[in-house]
Amino acid sequence: MLHYTGMIDAASARERLCDPAAQVSAHWLVDEDGRPEALVPEDRRAWHAGAGSWQGREDVNSRSIGIEIVNPGDRPFTAAQMDGLARLLGDAMARWRIGPAGVIGHSDMAPGRKNDPGPRFDWQRLARQGLALWPVQDGPDRPLAESLDRIGYPPADPAIRLAAFRLRFRPWARGPEQRADRCRAAAVVRIAADAR
Repeated sequence: MLHYTGMIDAASARERLCDPAAQVSAHWLVDEDGRPEALVPEDRRAWHAGAGSWQGREDVNSRSIGIEIVNPGDRPFTAAQMDGLARLLGDAMARWRIGPAGVIGHSDMAPGRKNDPGPRFDWQRLARQGLALWPVQDGPDRPLAESLDRIGYPPADPAIRLAAFRLRFRPWARGPEQRADRCRAAAVVRIAADAR
C-alpha cells in the first residue's frame, strides 16, 4: 500500500513513524532522493492502513506492506522517488508474489478518510513497469457500483467511492458520475482479472 507522508521532509516523517506515541508506522520510507529506508521488517505488522478494507478483507495492516513516500501531498513526486519506489516495489512484489493488482493506494481502501498518495502520484508510470494497474483503453459502459465492487473498493456512499476511484484512475475529473468513469472502471475490472 502506497502513502504520502503528508510531511515536509524525511526527518519529520521518520520521527513520527518511529514515535510509539504516534501509533503509526510503515515498513518503508522513500526519501526525496529515492532512497528506501526500512522501518519495520516486512514480516511484521506495521500500523499504516487504519480503518478500511480491500476486496472484502478488513485488518489491512495484517496483510499488507506499507510504503510511505516523502511528500506533503501538494506537489508531484520526484523522478528519483519514483525510480527508488519502482525498485523497492519490484523487489517486494517478487518476495511476496504480489501482482500489479495487489498494489493499491491508501485512498483505495479508505474512501473518504484518506487521499494518499493523491492525484499527483504517477500510477501510469508504475503500470508501464508492471508494478500497478492502469488501463490502456477504456472498457464498455457498465454500472459503476458493480465495477468498483469487483475491483475491490469497500462499501461507501456512491459519491465517496467515485472520488476514491477518481483519485487513482481519473485524478482531475470533477462533478457527478460520467460515462468516462464507468468505462474506465470496466477496463480496470478487465485488467485486474488478468493480473491476478
